[in-house]
Amino acid sequence: MAELTYRAAVAAGIAQEMDRDPTVVLIGEDVGAAGGVFKLTEGLFDRFGPDRVRDTPISEQAIVGAAMGAAMTGLRPIAELMFSDFFAVAWDMVANQIAKTRYMTDGQVSVPLVLRTANGAGLRFGAQHSQSVENWLMAIPGLKVVAPSTPADVVGLMASAVRDPDPVIVCEHKALFATKGEVPDGEHVVPLGTAATVREGTDCTIVAIAAMVSRAAEAADRLAADDGISAEVIDLRSLVPLDAQAILASVAKTSRLFTVEENPRLCGWGAEIVSLVADEGFYSLDAPLVRITTPHVPLPSAAALEDAALPTVDRIVDTVRRRLDEAK
Repeated sequence: MAELTYRAAVAAGIAQEMDRDPTVVLIGEDVGAAGGVFKLTEGLFDRFGPDRVRDTPISEQAIVGAAMGAAMTGLRPIAELMFSDFFAVAWDMVANQIAKTRYMTDGQVSVPLVLRTANGAGLRFGAQHSQSVENWLMAIPGLKVVAPSTPADVVGLMASAVRDPDPVIVCEHKALFATKGEVPDGEHVVPLGTAATVREGTDCTIVAIAAMVSRAAEAADRLAADDGISAEVIDLRSLVPLDAQAILASVAKTSRLFTVEENPRLCGWGAEIVSLVADEGFYSLDAPLVRITTPHVPLPSAAALEDAALPTVDRIVDTVRRRLDEAK
């Protein structure tokens, strides 16, 4: 295995698929010789050339529209939107065209494209450049949505996303770019719709994605050391399709569920998880379902305020401890 940063794993995952399939192309703002504004695509222009790695104008509508057209005519494009907030600029194309073309053509036209985007808070970019938008995306039928938390999952989920016959959104978390982890040698593929159990436990289940996974795992370690609470941590990795069986099996074992969400609380992805467990796992539960979220406010750019808004390890620990004490 090789140890890679999350940032380097993005380039490695794209390169794996471009090596494998000559129809895979990469487009986006400054993804070529500059290596991307976050340096996520370094080396790809030199390796694959200007025909397959193409810079675009500063226009999300142009990027998404070009990717859709390319996908409809035989290529498998990977398109980068610099910030996930800017999906709003191209939302009609994403929600009304890309997501619905296969359905509206009775399967005659598929749109096998990947839209990659830098998502999430933690770098003090303010309200218009720090949002976590997974919940926007998963609300649209026809889109698949993944959010890797480790370099290995960046590579593996990218592989599955590129190979999928339908559009897949890959949310790459900005706060994770410098983190490191081992990536398996050779071709690495993580199937869409498969969650990962990060930590085994028996007293409660904590579900998270992306940057919240490491916080949930650290909180679980503290709960075990300080309180003797055994928390199971599940990294969903994929929101659409969702590994419902992994969640329900864990709750059947622990009888308690907590979600840790960077999305604003109103209509966050955890609401769907809570609904699922209330509907299909109700008789496994010994306590109310609990969501630990960001409040429903625009994210501030001031460091102290942004940190206060996001779920922290301390808040996860305090919430789990208090709720389990209440249930005794």
